[in-house]
Amino acid sequence: MLSYLTQDHFLINAFRDTPAAAMLDLASAKPARARRMPARSPRAIKPQHINNIFKMAPKLSDYFKDGEIIASKGPLDRPISGIVMDSRRVVPGNLYFALPGLRTDGGEYIDEAINHGAVAIVTNKLPLHAPGKATFIQVADPRAQLARVSQRYYRFPDRDMSVIGVTGTNGKTTVTHLLKHLLNGDQRIGLIGTINYDLGARTVPSFKTTPESIDIYGMLAQMRDAGCRQAVMEVSSHGIDQNRVLGMSFSAAVFTNLTRDHLDYHKNLDAYFDVKTRLFTGETGAQPKLAVINLDDPRGPELVKRISAGPGVKILTYGESKDADIRAENISLNFKNTTFRLVWPGGALDIDSPLIGRYNVSNLLAAIATAIGLGRDPLVIMSRLKTFNGVAGRMERIETGQPFNALVDYAHTDDALRNALGMLRAITPGRLLVVFGCGGNRDRAKRPLMMRAVQEFADHAFATADNPRGESLQQIFNDMKTGVTAPEKLTWIEDRRRAISLALDMAKPGDCLIVAGKGHESYQEFADTVIPFDDRQTLRELISLKTLKAQ
Repeated sequence: MLSYLTQDHFLINAFRDTPAAAMLDLASAKPARARRMPARSPRAIKPQHINNIFKMAPKLSDYFKDGEIIASKGPLDRPISGIVMDSRRVVPGNLYFALPGLRTDGGEYIDEAINHGAVAIVTNKLPLHAPGKATFIQVADPRAQLARVSQRYYRFPDRDMSVIGVTGTNGKTTVTHLLKHLLNGDQRIGLIGTINYDLGARTVPSFKTTPESIDIYGMLAQMRDAGCRQAVMEVSSHGIDQNRVLGMSFSAAVFTNLTRDHLDYHKNLDAYFDVKTRLFTGETGAQPKLAVINLDDPRGPELVKRISAGPGVKILTYGESKDADIRAENISLNFKNTTFRLVWPGGALDIDSPLIGRYNVSNLLAAIATAIGLGRDPLVIMSRLKTFNGVAGRMERIETGQPFNALVDYAHTDDALRNALGMLRAITPGRLLVVFGCGGNRDRAKRPLMMRAVQEFADHAFATADNPRGESLQQIFNDMKTGVTAPEKLTWIEDRRRAISLALDMAKPGDCLIVAGKGHESYQEFADTVIPFDDRQTLRELISLKTLKAQ
């Protein structure tokens, strides 16, 4: 959890230096003075200060409303030092949420959490013999309750800022980074997404596209305290379905598209779409005041109809469709830039962007439409657009003087590959070479579809490891092989670095090589380990080595 309290914070030390029996006295409002325990910290608290510290500390009862607690064991009027959902991160005084999960159940780690100093436990089932030194609280849905408590604990940071949520299968990262750039003027803009978290005063690497609610609200609080008045965030379907954004106030919600992905979780596209829809209809909290919808996507018009049933929501549509409120005309694509005529109800302008690809026209329209919908001057937006150079690992060009184009992209679905390769095929004078793989422990049904998309456009492809995770690479390859249509245009190489090297050996002047699937990622996941691996760095290193050998 990203928290304000460090291990040596005085409140945590107060819990550390106070025995459980004295804590129960304090929770019961008894006048007994806390007995001094042997110091375990260089900043141990003096006995006479313990009571005053606990009087100022947040109380467990402050974060639960009437009707949320089904049953409890132990006092509710007791101080806590913070909230946590990972037993390994518990520090003295924490409230621990034992969340049920797909692979492990947080209830199995309650004893560990208490041993680390947890003073209260939230669970969906009270144990028969609850340890007396901790308060146990039973709720209907611990994960939903975690979101409610997190929002209250961090003092509703989403209400102090304008939060913009971007959802869709593809384009979320590019749109959020574009929005951050376009909206950024004299104020700091926070960001939560796949690549990093910009908290206003600092930027940290991302560990999940849409983090758990405890982390989201904690990060929003840090943004607020750093002076941010707006924040943009990627909102994944998992994040919506698992109540990670429950109760959040969104000023605007953006829908990019819906294609096949995460069906190992959602089972079918209709269920996947239904989850995305919740962000716009108020099922996750207050309904966003602005809804920005891609009218070119087949699901776009359907989403507009669903939102129209709710009052007080402004809908802005975008796309190439003539019916779109904000649309692109006269599109021209090449390797250096993308140009088009931007048309909106109040005027029209010519756009020249370094982002390449037709889908980036859609990403640009999404960001521009949102900024306009939030009241920004289109002329100011266009001037800022000129200085946006792209997003790491999203159709990122690798330039080291080679006589062919080399790109790295995050495309890891059949639709994303088809869009990316179709665009590159149209503007590549030579051959199109592709290095790609399929992730392990993910939707197996999309693997042959990804293979067919690659074989449709590539002159030659190298099928290799992506992130196998805990799945056999042979099993992944077998699934991919069911989509092979032209085996003579395909090479199977287990080692990803070797696959990239062989693709570079094949590349000639005028060709285009794209390494797809991992984008910005700087690692590769296997069953028992994670190793450093960056497609961009690997490309640069291998091109330089091959250039030296050729001299």
